Amino acid sequence: MAVILINPNSTEAMTTAMLAAARAAAPGLEIEGWTSHDAPPAIQGAEDGARAAPPLLKLIDKAVAEGAQGIIIGCFDDTALAEAAARAPCPVIGIGQAAYHEAALRSKRFSVITTLPISVPVLEGNIATYGLAPWLGRVRPADVPVLELDRDPEAALGPIGAAAQAAIHEDGIEALILGCAGMVLVTRALRAALPVTVIDPVESAARAMGWLAAPA
Repeated sequence: MAVILINPNSTEAMTTAMLAAARAAAPGLEIEGWTSHDAPPAIQGAEDGARAAPPLLKLIDKAVAEGAQGIIIGCFDDTALAEAAARAPCPVIGIGQAAYHEAALRSKRFSVITTLPISVPVLEGNIATYGLAPWLGRVRPADVPVLELDRDPEAALGPIGAAAQAAIHEDGIEALILGCAGMVLVTRALRAALPVTVIDPVESAARAMGWLAAPA
């Protein structure tokens, strides 16, 4: 049995990048990457999330039928996470959920750098639902569309880095969470440049699944 990392959008390159990061973070796990080909190419805001949910849940059912050891939802919005977890007997976690909890477990106040302003209400709502709002500085958009991260991560690094610097100087934080699965492509550069803990959500989810999916 394998852990299935499901990309709820239809951009195959993003699945490939996430899968590489997850396998590097949790080398003891067998992880497969699946792409939701009937979904939007990117999930930006609640409307895209609603469109992505039905094909994602079909893949959840497929993973369950194939005996998945665990399931990771590879969208920082934690698309359809509650519905997915309710229909699967194995652990199901979202990458956003994992990153927020990692920051809290490390006792680090955090801010989130996301892509566009349309994503901010979804993320703030998720953080409140998880009971982690007291740990939050601010959710800050970098004004970088999701697909631009995949197309030209080097160009995206500038505005993401600027938003990160603003968070560090203004939000009173000890950790910065990268609020998009596509930011896995700029994680290393940001860690080298920033003086706070940089949490990559794909890594967080893979490491968490290492103990969630372990036999009782």
